[in-house]
Parts: sequence; structure tokens; C-alpha cells
Amino acid sequence: MHSRCIKRVVIEFKINTILLNNQIQTEISHLLIRWYNENRRDLPWRETNDPYKIWVSEVMLQQTRVAQGLNYYLRFIEKFPSVKLLAQSSEKEVLKMWQGLGYYSRARNMHSAAKTIVSNYNSKIPNTYREIITLKGIGEYTAAAVLSIAFNKPYAVVDGNVYRLLSRLFAIDTPIDSTAGKKQFANLAHDLLNTHNPGLHNQAIMDFGAIQCTPALPLCHSCPFRHLCSANKLNIQLKFPIKQNKTKVRKRYFHYFYIEFEGSIYLNKRKSNDIWKNMYEFPLIETDKKMSLSDLMKTASFNTLFSDAEITFHQKLKTQKHLLTHQHIYVNFYEVEMTKPIANFVDSFLRINTSDINNFPISRLIQKYLESRELLPK
Repeated sequence: MHSRCIKRVVIEFKINTILLNNQIQTEISHLLIRWYNENRRDLPWRETNDPYKIWVSEVMLQQTRVAQGLNYYLRFIEKFPSVKLLAQSSEKEVLKMWQGLGYYSRARNMHSAAKTIVSNYNSKIPNTYREIITLKGIGEYTAAAVLSIAFNKPYAVVDGNVYRLLSRLFAIDTPIDSTAGKKQFANLAHDLLNTHNPGLHNQAIMDFGAIQCTPALPLCHSCPFRHLCSANKLNIQLKFPIKQNKTKVRKRYFHYFYIEFEGSIYLNKRKSNDIWKNMYEFPLIETDKKMSLSDLMKTASFNTLFSDAEITFHQKLKTQKHLLTHQHIYVNFYEVEMTKPIANFVDSFLRINTSDINNFPISRLIQKYLESRELLPK
């Protein structure tokens, strides 16, 4: 569909919105909640008003599918059933429980926020927007979700599901990643919010986007809004939502060394402000391009890492590609036997018994390698 048609629909929408704002709001809210009552997913955080459990679920499900996050949520709540116990735990414990879920800054931020809640709010999650938005890792979406669902406060959530539904429903061509777009969608979501039951409304709109108004295969034939949906009328649903910027992907080349020495292996704790911060990994050399082992052995990084150590390379696994949102990581794993260590390893790495690897939080990338080589203790 030509962009001129989209513009025409947008103009018509703006005229109709002025005339039918209240009518549209009432009808959309009614249809949305009726759909939700018939189609809602049976999820544990839906059966509680506990702000802590709602907060955990909202943070955990950011960038994560419900099917993947459910078991993590159950294990996390079992391990840390209250904000106080979460705050009292070590970051290492928290990251270990988060292992495999990705986007580990979520866990670190939640752990930090829990400590603030305990020290500044008597272990109770604040129920005002002004206070809750100051907590580390809590942005506008999470604040609105917790306040509306746990405290029935009239704050509208705006996430990918909401962007998709509203942009299709009203054929809004303003890019969702623009300042104007974020403001426009936030205002529209607020105007459509059922202020008498904002928690129910917000859960309904999120479920609707996840189940009915999906990105690639929206179920338009059974959609309760098909008579209202401007994009559906012109069959341009997949045109929305519109983004102005494409995600820039960074390519990285990781060379990991699984080094065995007298029943031990060596780990490194990532400390830089990068992916997997404070997680554990094998000794690593990162290069700016694809590189063979023979070329890698000629680099200063390799000489610095191994120096005069006596090592034997036993195996190199096929290069793997690990995909993150903004990064593509090309990974080589080398299995190395060391017969003579050097001071560099004592000073730079943590030496552990091979059987103790389960006690350390590791990335999904490292976990998959250990599982594939049957090196991860049961």
C-alpha cells in the first residue's frame, strides 16, 4: 500500500478522533476487557495483587516470551519470595537464578532496587509514580504496570504490544521510536485507559497484542476491533507500527579457552560495562575480525594470556553464532590442557574444581557449550 494511502487514513482518523473520542474510548475498553475475560492466559502473577510479584513478572517478561519466562518466574519467587529476601541475597545468587534468561542488567537493577526499597521504604514497594520511577531499572512502562495492577492507579502501559495495536487500529504513521511518536502513543493510551479498572485494562491490552494482534500473523478474522481498525480496512496491517531507525548490529569475535589443569578449570568474571556484566566465563580473547588459531597465536593478546605456560590444544569446536538484539557474536571454543601454569593465571583468573561450575552464574552461550560437551555437572 502506497504511503499516500496511509497518510489519507491518518487524516481521516484525526478528524474522527475529534468527533468520536468518548465513543471510541468506551467501545474499545468494553471490547478489550470482554475479549480478555474470554481469552486471558492463566498466569500466576495474574492471581495476586502483591506488588513485589507483579514487579518481578513485569521485569522478567521484558524482552522475554511468557512460555520461556514462566518457569524462571516460579523458581525466582520460590528462591526470593519477598523483596527483603531478594535484597539480602548476593548478586551472584540473583544472577545464577537469572541464568539463561538474558538481558542480565534487568536482574542487577532489580537487585539494586530491592535494596533501596528495604532501606528507604521499609521493604514496601512505593505506590506513587514519583517514588517508584526513581528505583533503578524501573521505567515508565514498569511503573505504570505495577501501579495500575497492584494499586489500581490510572497509568496506561505502553509497550510493543500497545504500539502495535494502536498504530494498526488508528493507522498512525508516526514512528514509534521518535520523540513525537512516543508522546503521541502515550497520550492515546492514556485517553483510552479505563480509569475505573486500569489494571484489568492494561493486562487486557498486553495480552491482546501478544495473542491476537501479533506482529506477523494478526488474527484479524476473529478480531473484535476489525470494524474499527483502519489498517484492516485497507489491508495494511503489516505496515504498522512504523520505525524510523533500523537496529544497528555489531559483530564481535570471541575466542574462549576451556583450560584444564589438574582437575581444575579457570574462570573470568566480566567486570566491564558490557554484556554479561558480573557473570563468569572462560579466559577470552576478543578480536575485531574472524581469525584462525594459528593467526590468533601470533597476537599480543595470546602471548599475554599464555606467556610461558605449557599447553596442548585438544579440540576446537565449529564456530558458533550467538545472536543478541544488537550484537552478533561469532564464537570459537578451544579445549586446552595445561601442564604448567604461570603467575598470570593465578593473578587474573579464578581456579575452581570442574564440578563446581554450577555454583557460578554463566551466560547461556557458555552453558550451551558445557551441555554440548557433557561438561556441565548434573
